[in-house]
Amino acid sequence: MIETRNLTKRYGSLIAANDITLRLQEGDVFGFIGPNGSGKTTTMRMIATLLAPDHGEAYVCGKSIYTDQEEIRRLVGFMPDFFGVYDDMTVVEYLEFFAAAYRIVPERRRKVVEEKLELVDMAFKRDAMVNELSRGQTQRIGLARTLLHDPQVLLLDEPASGLDPRARIEIRNLLRRLGQMRKTVIVSSHILPELADVCTRVGMIEKGHMIVDGNVAEVMRKARQRILLHIRVRERTDAAARLLEQLDCVEKVAVTKDQMIEATLKPDVEDYSSLPTELVAARFALTLFREEEVNLETAFLQLTQGLVQ
Repeated sequence: MIETRNLTKRYGSLIAANDITLRLQEGDVFGFIGPNGSGKTTTMRMIATLLAPDHGEAYVCGKSIYTDQEEIRRLVGFMPDFFGVYDDMTVVEYLEFFAAAYRIVPERRRKVVEEKLELVDMAFKRDAMVNELSRGQTQRIGLARTLLHDPQVLLLDEPASGLDPRARIEIRNLLRRLGQMRKTVIVSSHILPELADVCTRVGMIEKGHMIVDGNVAEVMRKARQRILLHIRVRERTDAAARLLEQLDCVEKVAVTKDQMIEATLKPDVEDYSSLPTELVAARFALTLFREEEVNLETAFLQLTQGLVQ
């Protein structure tokens, strides 16, 4: 559905997007993660044919961004971070105006508008003035506008930016529904936790470089250079720590002030099933044995540290 090859954009000496290569399939919800100014918006605008690259290729549903721009714009719905609204219109009037701009025939416009309002849970505001909407409601109306022409591909630039926690949850639920509808979605964000449980794939970009992309589990594995285990025993904590230090798979052991044992395994060690057995065999009573989870925020920091200067 979406394929980019070495997509590059320069602004003078600044390389905003550097050799971005990406491949997404139908139904993928791709979380595009990176700080402000990292190249997310530039990449999305090139895919949407709103910005010409200096180098590289991009295809949307097999159409080239160089030769098939009109066809791509029919296939793509692009929702920018900031978009204008017409304050003197009702919600229905606003969406019908854009339905006309998308050349939806008059006899179908109202039905299409009503369907999209239902999809984004905004039917109850159909007759409200646009300037009366909250930030979260305005974002949902913007998403409805993006969906009017039933695009197969959606490019959503920071759709949850500036929203309160409830509104962010509503946007996440909408993203899940779009994936279930087999839409291909790229959603950018600098707020990492909001994407972890929504996206089928994630990509991390820093200073124009795509550091990593893959499904969430793959990215977590790449970020987890070493497994860290948190262990508690009922008594003789120091003795348990000394035992762990002697095991071949353990790189280092530390004991915290509250008597938590932190055991870092050697690189590439994945199977640590023998550790609790060793402790129990040595008559230590285990009360806690768990692996530290790596979240997207930790993964981003670990994967980007020192890679791009």
